[in-house]
Formats: sequence, C-alpha cells, structure tokens
Amino acid sequence: MSSIQQLFASKPQRVLNVYCTAGYPNLDSTLPVMQALQANGADLIELGMPYSDPLADGPVIQASGSRALANGMTIATLFKQLKSFRKDIHVPVILMGYMNPVLQYGFEKFCADAAAVGISGLILPDLPEYEFETEYGAIIKKYGLDFIFLVTPETSEERVRRLDELSSGFLYAVSSSSTTGNEKDFNAVEQYLQRLKAMQLKNPVLVGFGIKDRATFDSACKYANGAIIGTAFIRAVEQGGKDVTAATKAFLSEII
Repeated sequence: MSSIQQLFASKPQRVLNVYCTAGYPNLDSTLPVMQALQANGADLIELGMPYSDPLADGPVIQASGSRALANGMTIATLFKQLKSFRKDIHVPVILMGYMNPVLQYGFEKFCADAAAVGISGLILPDLPEYEFETEYGAIIKKYGLDFIFLVTPETSEERVRRLDELSSGFLYAVSSSSTTGNEKDFNAVEQYLQRLKAMQLKNPVLVGFGIKDRATFDSACKYANGAIIGTAFIRAVEQGGKDVTAATKAFLSEII
C-alpha cells in the first residue's frame, strides 16, 4: 500500500488534508508550515506549486501563489527545500499544481524527483483523462506516485466511476463548480456526497472547496472520508503575521 492508502486504512474517517502554498508567506516558510500542520493534527498535506495562471484557485490562493512566485519559488527550488523533509515529516504529502510548469521542468524528471524526496502523490487538475491514460499515467505509476482526479456535482456517474478507477489514494470531490474559497450551500453538498457514497467507489473521498471551519468540516465528513481545507488556512497564515507556527496551531484547534 502507498502511504496515502495506509493513512485511510488506519483512519477511514475525518481525514484532514490541508493545502498550503510552497514558498508562502516567505520563500523559506515551506517546511515550517508543513511541520506546524503535522504537529497540530493535519493527516495529509497538499503542497501547492505556485503558477501564474491557476484555473481552479480563488483569489486568496492566487494571491499566495503570486507572492510565492515573487519570493522566487520554482519547482527546482521546491525540490531543494524538500530534499530531506522526510527526516521530520511522516504524513503523506501531495504536490498540487498545473501542467505547464511541470512540462517545462520535464514530466518524467518531475515524477522522478518527487519520488526521490518522498512525495506521496500528485494532483494536476488540468491533466486530461485521455492524456493521463495514453501518456502520463504510466510515468506516474513507474515512480510509485498516487494520482488524484477531481470530480464535481456535474460529473456524470459513468465518468465518476471512470475517474475513480484511474485514481489512486483518494478521489477529490469538488463541492461545487466554482473556484476555491467561495461560499457553498452545504445542504446541496451533502446530497452530492450522499450520491457519491451510494456509488461505493474504490477510493476514499475527500471533499474540497468551501471547507473553512468545524461546522463545514463536520458536514463534509458525514458522507465522505474527510475534507480538504485551503483558502481558510492561507487566510489564517496571512493574518497570523510572522509566526506561522502559532497561526497554524490556532487555526487547526478550531477545526479538529
């Protein structure tokens, strides 16, 4: 089993995945933020690789990415920062980003370097299913990385089942068809998650987009295996000033 699969085997419910932007708020903040997340209850870390045109990200995460890029964050710099991160961090870590910078870096080189430092899996929202099946999926598998596809309330049952079959680790259930950080109607979200649960999918399901506090985390966990928090955490770090550790501890204490 992969480290992500082991996580869900040992903790099938209320899994908390927290998104943070590499190189934010400062270039050297990546590891301190990850260490603070692990120390304060995050089960999984989704590490965002900043990109100038992030399609799915709302304004808060976009702004954090812009700042990280201005700080000098690149994929090469990130891998240097992560070179020995497994000495201190044992929770699964997923790299989330977009295809353009990954292709510029070199797709197989990226997967090889990710696996070498100890990354558990990838989320690349703009990697199409067809290209995954015909070209990139074999490379991802070669390096032992999980790959997580996203589904939305508008995704047909047939396509949900197909993406579930192609995914490993978990399936990312986007709570609604909008960018991160927007307000969500959680009654509608719960109906959607009930529908996914009834499908008895192969992978665990984590819900993202709009999870921001204990109430929305609890709601997401009723019918899914856990949830992903991004915008609300980035905002907490932004408001927390220089002490990212204290800001992370304060934020997560309100969720778990």
